[in-house]
Amino acid sequence: IEEFYSGKTAQLIVDEMNSADGIITAEDLSAYKSVWRETISIDYKGFRIHSMPPPSSGGICILQLLGIISSYNIGTLRWHSEEHIHLITEAERRVYADRAYYLGDPDFVNIPIDEITNKNYLLERMMDFHPKKATESAYLKEGKILDEGEQTTHLSVVDSKGNAVSLTTTLNLAYGSKVFVDDAGFFLNSQMDDFSIKPGVPNEWGLVGAEANAIASQKRMLSSMSPTIVEKNNDLFMLLGSPGGSTIITTIFQCISNVVDFDMTLEEAVQAPRIHHQWLPDKLFYEKSSLTESQLSELRQMGHNLEERSLIGSIQAIIKHENGEYSTSADHRRDAKGSTCAIKIR
Repeated sequence: IEEFYSGKTAQLIVDEMNSADGIITAEDLSAYKSVWRETISIDYKGFRIHSMPPPSSGGICILQLLGIISSYNIGTLRWHSEEHIHLITEAERRVYADRAYYLGDPDFVNIPIDEITNKNYLLERMMDFHPKKATESAYLKEGKILDEGEQTTHLSVVDSKGNAVSLTTTLNLAYGSKVFVDDAGFFLNSQMDDFSIKPGVPNEWGLVGAEANAIASQKRMLSSMSPTIVEKNNDLFMLLGSPGGSTIITTIFQCISNVVDFDMTLEEAVQAPRIHHQWLPDKLFYEKSSLTESQLSELRQMGHNLEERSLIGSIQAIIKHENGEYSTSADHRRDAKGSTCAIKIR
C-alpha cells in the first residue's frame, strides 16, 4: 500500500496526470488512507448475513430487502411467478428510493441505519403495496423515519483453514476514466460518477441521488458493491458477490433468497433468471427469454413498465456443505469459472 500511494507507482500516476494537465498530486496520493469499517449484518431464517457497509449501499439495501420479504412468507410463492416477481420488484423499488435519499459517506452524513432497517419501518414502507398493481415511482418517495458493464470484478475465496474472502473491485465505466498509467499497467477508475452531481439527476447507470451523496473534499462516493458472507450456526455457509453496477444489490439479494427461501442448490441459485428495479427509471428489467408472453402480459396489466436486458449481474460464489466440502458456482452470464485447487505456500 505504501509503495502504491507514496512510492514508484504513485510517481507514475503523478507523471501521467502532469502529462495531460490532470489534478491529482503526489500530496493527494500520500494523504489518502483506507478506512476499515464494521460489516452490515442481519439474521435471516437461521442464517447470519454479513455485507459491505456504507459508503457502499449494498449491505444496507440487502438487509432492507431481506427484512421486507421476511414478512411475506415468500417461499410459499411459485418461484419466478408473476406474484413472486411483483413482490420483489416492489420491495426493490422502495429500497432504491431510500438509497437515493439517505445513503452516502458516513464520515460526512448521518445515515439512520437502525431506523431504515427496523422491522416496523419496513412494514410501514410496504403499507401501500398492492398485490396486483405496480406502484408508480414518480409518486413514491423515501420513507419517513418514525449499468456498470464488465469493468467490475468479484472473486470469492476460501483457504484450507476456512478463512473466507469476498472481494469486489471496479473501474466503474468502460476503461474507467480512460486514463492509462504508462509503465504501471492499469487504468484509473471513474468512480466520481457515483457521486450525486445534482439532486435528482441520474448518473451513467440511471441512479439518482440527493445531498447525502453530494461531492465534498475527502468524501467517498456511494457504491453498489456488495461482497457478502453468509454464516449458519456460527460457521461459514456461503460467500458471494457480483459485478453489475446498480444491479449488484438485487443480484445478491435474489441469490440468497433462492438458496434460503426456495431451497435451490448454489448452482441453481446462481444461474436462475433475475429481475431488477431501482426506483428510477421506473422500469422492471428482466433477462432475455426469462419470462413467458403470459407473464409479460400479466405484469403489464399490473402496471409494470418492462424492459428486456441481455443479462443482470454475474455471481461468483462458494458454498460449504454439511460434510465440510465446498462447491463453487461461476455465473454463465459472463466469462467466469469456479474451481478448487491446492496451492503450496512457501
